[in-house]
Amino acid sequence: MKYQQVINYIEQQIETGKIKGGHKLPSIRELANLFSCNKDTVIRAYKELELHHRVYALPKSGYYLVESGKAVAHKNETIDFKTTLPDSRLLPYNEFNHSINKAIENYKQELFSYGQVEGLASLRAVLARLFWEQQVFADQDDILITSGAQQALSLLVKIPFPNGQKKILVEQPSYSVLQRLLELYGFDLVGIERTAQGIDLKELESLFATQQFKFFYTIPRFHNPLGTSYSESDKKRIVELASKYQVYLVEDDYLGDLATHNNLALHHYDTDNRVIYVKSFSKSFMPGIRIGAAVLPKILQQNFKQYKRYDDLTTSVLAQGGLEVFIKSGMYKNHLKKVKYQYQSKMRFVKACLKAAGLKNVDYSAGNSGFFIWIKLPETINAKTLALRLAQKNIEIMTSDHFYIKMCSPVNGFRLCISALSKQQIQEGVFGIAEEIKAISLTKRISML
Repeated sequence: MKYQQVINYIEQQIETGKIKGGHKLPSIRELANLFSCNKDTVIRAYKELELHHRVYALPKSGYYLVESGKAVAHKNETIDFKTTLPDSRLLPYNEFNHSINKAIENYKQELFSYGQVEGLASLRAVLARLFWEQQVFADQDDILITSGAQQALSLLVKIPFPNGQKKILVEQPSYSVLQRLLELYGFDLVGIERTAQGIDLKELESLFATQQFKFFYTIPRFHNPLGTSYSESDKKRIVELASKYQVYLVEDDYLGDLATHNNLALHHYDTDNRVIYVKSFSKSFMPGIRIGAAVLPKILQQNFKQYKRYDDLTTSVLAQGGLEVFIKSGMYKNHLKKVKYQYQSKMRFVKACLKAAGLKNVDYSAGNSGFFIWIKLPETINAKTLALRLAQKNIEIMTSDHFYIKMCSPVNGFRLCISALSKQQIQEGVFGIAEEIKAISLTKRISML
């Protein structure tokens, strides 16, 4: 769409420093001539940027870039690296409002009933096409809609599997909420170490061969908290081992929509129905919609639907209809292009900040999703002590112990989530962390003299 090209152009001008906070932006006439479009197209682009608090208008003067100190994101002085929310400035409020209104027209009858437990057939058909485009080959009938990906994971924990097992294998570190849920239900958890380079495939095979698991929970793409993805060769091998030893794999693909064409889902390599694919729209789209999806082998579908029926009867028909319209209209693809660019830009920026901070003996890993950075500290600096000192400076981090099960010793480090932060906040936060690390290191050296 032409207006999106105008938005991208303005964002690039900001990114390269050609337009700075408080400066006047190109006039509507200038941009209309530059892009050979009408003035309404440019006005729409500026209105979109204004809605996301990137620009503001002055009567009879024009549009100006919001200064970082005046941005909405800075209402709260705390620089919060803990919260895992998408950037609110990138949320497509107007487009989704249109989608919801259209869904009310399309499904006015269904709104007065609970709907099908497996979800709207029309949404599942749309998702099947979307998944195929992303190289996740699933039939409509094998896709079940859930109230967020968290419900899908919770139901998979609860339902009986054909293997009758209770033991679950989890990467270490891994998604904290699921691990706490598994501990709450009293599951026997086994951990396998995962680093930025992946996991030890020989250890994985040994575990598959010698122990019986209900499933192996894994985040192949954009791991939380590491931020990295498995190599394609490792994905293939994991699926091969699962098939060989008849182990189910639960693939949490919460950020898969932000992946590039050469970073495929684990499910792509599955030919033996061993991969259970769980999809989220909370991070790539908006958390409040609470729509997730699971692609299940047929042998698990009946139990899954039965447990879901007793869990919430059905997922919101209105939210399902709104998402269907949003995806089917092409607005979702346009949204993904925009957020991919912005999140990747943030990730490049935070890496540059970490490099400029000049930290010694501090290792970090990160993908290109624009969400997570995993930082390992030297043993001389305790992560929890650092977190307490940073909190006094209004900088919040998530220490590594949150991402491990009780039987595994956490590395000495912490996770940063940058998705909802502005670049100014990222820079201030990273430099603030660096200053505190250097101060602790200096104190240690002095005490040893």
